[in-house]
Amino acid sequence: MTKPTDGELKDAGGKRTAGVSAGGERKVTRNVVRSGGLEAALVLDTVRVTEQAAIAASRVAGKGDADLVDQAGVDAMRSVLNELPIAGEIVIGEGERDEAPMLYIGEKVGTAGPDDWEVDIAVDPVEGTNITARMINNSVAVIAMAERGGLFQAPDTYMEKLIVGPPAKGRVDLTWPVAANLRGVALSLDRAVDDLTVVILDRPRHEQLVREVREAGARVKLIGDGDVIAALAAAVRGTNVHAVMGTGGAPEGVLAAAALKCLGGEIHGRFRPRNEDERQRLQAAGASEDRVYRTEDLAPGRDIVFSATGITDGDLLRGVKFFKNGARTHSITMGYRSRVIRFTDSVHLLGDGARVTIQV
Repeated sequence: MTKPTDGELKDAGGKRTAGVSAGGERKVTRNVVRSGGLEAALVLDTVRVTEQAAIAASRVAGKGDADLVDQAGVDAMRSVLNELPIAGEIVIGEGERDEAPMLYIGEKVGTAGPDDWEVDIAVDPVEGTNITARMINNSVAVIAMAERGGLFQAPDTYMEKLIVGPPAKGRVDLTWPVAANLRGVALSLDRAVDDLTVVILDRPRHEQLVREVREAGARVKLIGDGDVIAALAAAVRGTNVHAVMGTGGAPEGVLAAAALKCLGGEIHGRFRPRNEDERQRLQAAGASEDRVYRTEDLAPGRDIVFSATGITDGDLLRGVKFFKNGARTHSITMGYRSRVIRFTDSVHLLGDGARVTIQV
């Protein structure tokens, strides 16, 4: 895009306009119209980001080294991000600057040209590093982008979450008893509570929650990691996941909120700092552990783009499959403004002599 010259004027539609330069000469310059906005410009780039992260992480999956998996995903994701026409800032990433060498909170990514898109970015290059290292299901590469201020900058602490799909939106509340929320979900889906499946992270802190869900009549699916992809599964019919409950990472709550806003689902979250240091970080971010945050609070943006690519097979996405000099990936990409949800099945020919038979 051509940068406006001195004295050049832009009208609302980005059409050609005239002005007077500092030297008094009349100049006429044509400006390129940003047709379709941020989402149209970046939606295909976001899927490329998660595809490359997933391919890189999958190459070292199953080798028992979670750090190796994470580094592979981070390197690949950062490399693609720095090719994009954005002036991006990481607001949800691998940690604070002193904790992570790349994709740390506050890191600037993209080509950062004068006319590039200014965006806030939330990433999880490998959601589920431990399960990827062991080749267990439901690990993904995830990214969300939005205009400046469009994603809540949640500190690295815990968050108590309640996540439901579009039919149950407005029929649940994090402050209600577990049984009441399950009845609300069941009524929204026109089924009985004992037809429901609730995803909960398999942690000792959830023993009471698991007991209450089972006593209410619902089934519990325990997972080792991956509550972002679990949130997506709850918002998409056919996955046999109807709700997500329990305490997990607050940054993952923001990523889930971005996706749920596009899908029409809902998240309720309440920060649960584990110590005084996390409590101070929460206060510095202007957040309260007494307040229940909803989808719009965690993802207030109007130009949200989200993408996730499967690393290992899961409820919603298939994992990366390799063939000679190539790979096949499965992704979900979405935008809030367009209300378009895309499932992308991509074949990547990564080298000369790639041999693949395309199968529908």
